[in-house]
Amino acid sequence: MTTQNKKEKKSKQDDQADLDTSENKTKLNFDGKEYILEDLAQEQQTIISHINNLESKARDAQFNLDQCNIAKQAFINMLKESLDD
Repeated sequence: MTTQNKKEKKSKQDDQADLDTSENKTKLNFDGKEYILEDLAQEQQTIISHINNLESKARDAQFNLDQCNIAKQAFINMLKESLDD
C-alpha cells in the first residue's frame, strides 16, 4: 500500500489529466487500485492510519533487532578475545 500526494512523482501530463478532480489530494494505491484518501470513509482512513503505524513499528522493531544482533556479536567477539588472552 502506498500513498502519495498528487504533486509527487507525477508527470505534468498526468497532473493536467487529473487536475480538476484530485488536485493536492493524497492518492492511495492498494491491491492494484488507486483511491483518493480524502474521499474514503473515516473508518477506512482510520484503518489506513493503523496500517501505516504498524508498518512504522515493524521497521523500528527490525532496526532495533539489527542493532541487538550486531551488539550481541560484538560482545561475543569481546568474550572470545578476553578468553584467548
